[in-house]
Amino acid sequence: MKLDNINRAEAFRYLGYGSSAPDGQTMEIAGDCEKKLLSVIDAKYTYKYFKIDWADSTAGETVLDGTTFRLYGNSIAGHLEGCDGAVLLAVTLSEGVDRLIRQLSVKSMSAALIADSMASAAVEQVCDIVEREILKQFEGKYSTWRFSPGYGDFPLESQREFLDVLSAQKRIGVNITGGGLMTPCKSVTAVIGISDSRIEKKRSGCSVCNMKDICTFRKKGEHCGA
Repeated sequence: MKLDNINRAEAFRYLGYGSSAPDGQTMEIAGDCEKKLLSVIDAKYTYKYFKIDWADSTAGETVLDGTTFRLYGNSIAGHLEGCDGAVLLAVTLSEGVDRLIRQLSVKSMSAALIADSMASAAVEQVCDIVEREILKQFEGKYSTWRFSPGYGDFPLESQREFLDVLSAQKRIGVNITGGGLMTPCKSVTAVIGISDSRIEKKRSGCSVCNMKDICTFRKKGEHCGA
């Protein structure tokens, strides 16, 4: 999957500009980075749907039918409250983006930083597109927003088994490093709850976010939107 453009406003927000406009030089660098990123992005995704076995689930452990993988944490359990099933999703922009950012870092750290933020915005754009495509398979049903490992008390360590369940290594080339990070770096895993009945789309907010103590948005009195 290719993108026609990258949401620069979102990328600049990641860079900390907020409502302020970047200077001309930054805009010029961003334009160049966008062209280069669009030429190397090769977005891929994979997903699986599982019914939720609430009868066997316990506090802090959500059981999915058809797999031994468990969704641990009260945050993800609360997020899926009222849902009949869940979609497990993995998305990546692929290795070319990582390679480009490494190449830019040798020549200009400013360009590399801008490209990194633009790639972060791009992977979220892809996630939005993919989510819309997936939800077409569940017409007439209701869904939650995407909830990723590392948010609240949903452990980041679950990424490895998450990817194994989706066969993401073989299907889209996403792996876990020895340090527990996903590679390619611009990759995302997420859970989307699916329900036959209307459900409240909860927002967990800053209080349960693992990034709350170092979040640049909070320091500026802003919000990431989660």
